[in-house]
Amino acid sequence: MKTLKTFLEKHNACLNSFEFAKDLTLEQFLATCERGDWILWLFAKTNPESLRELTQAKAHCANTVRHLMTDERSVKAVDVAITFGEGRATGEELNVVAADAVDAVDAASYAAYATAEKQNQKQTADICRKFLPIEIWDQSQF
Repeated sequence: MKTLKTFLEKHNACLNSFEFAKDLTLEQFLATCERGDWILWLFAKTNPESLRELTQAKAHCANTVRHLMTDERSVKAVDVAITFGEGRATGEELNVVAADAVDAVDAASYAAYATAEKQNQKQTADICRKFLPIEIWDQSQF
């Protein structure tokens, strides 16, 4: 039988997410998970063709730490990712700003983002629930 537990095992989910989700249905997982990164990971694995939706959710999660972004290239990457998710920017435009944003990241800003991520996990989970509602998930794998 296909279950969330077997899917997580098959795709080598991290131990903490596996322990949290192993006895849940997808619907229960989405309703109770307070880790946006876990929701994003699972959506990417189950909906590989849904790049716009995934990018939009990721961009809104990144937008929660906009105040920590010291390089305009990072801010621009978030803005273009949101517009890509809305269908108003091309994949080529997204790739250009993504490459620029990678160049902008340094060790200090990465550490700041990592700290902020731990502080806003529930907020990013709520963002994921908004932009990745259960109705758009490919549930055939569970």
